[in-house]
Amino acid sequence: MSRRFTPKVVTANALLEGDVVYLTEDDRWTRHHHEAELIEDEAHATLRLLHAQSQPHVVVGPYLADAVAGDNGPEPTHFREAFRTRGPSNYPHGKQAEAAG
Repeated sequence: MSRRFTPKVVTANALLEGDVVYLTEDDRWTRHHHEAELIEDEAHATLRLLHAQSQPHVVVGPYLADAVAGDNGPEPTHFREAFRTRGPSNYPHGKQAEAAG
């Protein structure tokens, strides 16, 4: 028996900046998870992922990430995706900041 499809968003990293980005319903890449297109149909999700993969000059590593409908748009359901919504983790902080200072 196959698993029931769960809602997804298309996510990737912006090629030039490396920022986490999400595909919107109107084919824009946004840095805001809540603006992403929430995809509830598996066939449509496959098409949207193929669309993202056809843009190697814009994004790298596109994939489908689980999400749920929230009050202000899609919300991540997995820790990794929630972490990715907080932005880059490569800025000096904690031990990194102490070593630089």
